[in-house]
Amino acid sequence: MGGNSMEFQDQLNEYIQLVDRELERLLPDEDILQKSVVDAMRYSVTAGGKRIRPVLTLEVCRMLGGDPHKALPFACAVELIHSYSLIHDDLPCMDDDAMRRGKPSCHIAFGESTALLAGDALLTLAFETASHAPQTHGTGCEETLRAISILSRLAGVHGMIGGQVIDLESEGRGIEYPVLHQMHLLKTGALIKAACQMGAAAAGAQEEDLDKIGEYADALGLAFQICDDILDVVGDEAQLGKPVGSDKQQQKTSFITLFGLEESRSNAQMMTTLAKESLASFEHNGFLLALTDLLLNRNK
Repeated sequence: MGGNSMEFQDQLNEYIQLVDRELERLLPDEDILQKSVVDAMRYSVTAGGKRIRPVLTLEVCRMLGGDPHKALPFACAVELIHSYSLIHDDLPCMDDDAMRRGKPSCHIAFGESTALLAGDALLTLAFETASHAPQTHGTGCEETLRAISILSRLAGVHGMIGGQVIDLESEGRGIEYPVLHQMHLLKTGALIKAACQMGAAAAGAQEEDLDKIGEYADALGLAFQICDDILDVVGDEAQLGKPVGSDKQQQKTSFITLFGLEESRSNAQMMTTLAKESLASFEHNGFLLALTDLLLNRNK
């Protein structure tokens, strides 16, 4: 990042604060009978997190000449879906994790039934938020429809949900690299791809640019997952906010079990390089290049 590191950090913080304020505004705050599920929604959405997906939405829009303000509903929608997926991921019927971001998981704090409904409510709030973009942020109707179409596909059976199914069905049995690759392209990568392509849609990007941004997101998603697998072995629980060693405990195949630690690190670097090369044709790509490097070198 060189001399621009401070500028990058300031922009990153600005994006995160913008998203946090908008998420706070979107979450219901009325004193209603169903307040317990609203409390669970708020608990999960405001529990911290890197906000990487919404930052990608806003920055891709800006990089392609759009107004990030008009992409903000889509940035929040993808973060709401990410939050819902974590709630459901932690449930006893899924990964059965008791800690998330240094706090008890939603189902530990509020009970399984309320956690399940809170996840469902965040999913529906995501699409409500995205669909209101023309009224709330002046986003074009065509751009909004395009973004919602991207999100609905990549959050569903052809994306994040599909990857989760492959993950569940792979527990306790060894899988080969092609299956692992496809699983993580969907489970982790699809929502990152949705975030990037919704930003492109908000900017009115051509299909060629949308495809190129998709290539960037695919490589970034795999690099991100490999780093997650590495941190599950060598990470610090206090920094991660969740237990390490869960993949081994749940008998899950990971990049570490297939390739070992050092080759996994090399693979993460290789996918990071591919991601950055996918941005070469775009002007004003400095922020995304710096963000991509930051994600490779993260410790949580």
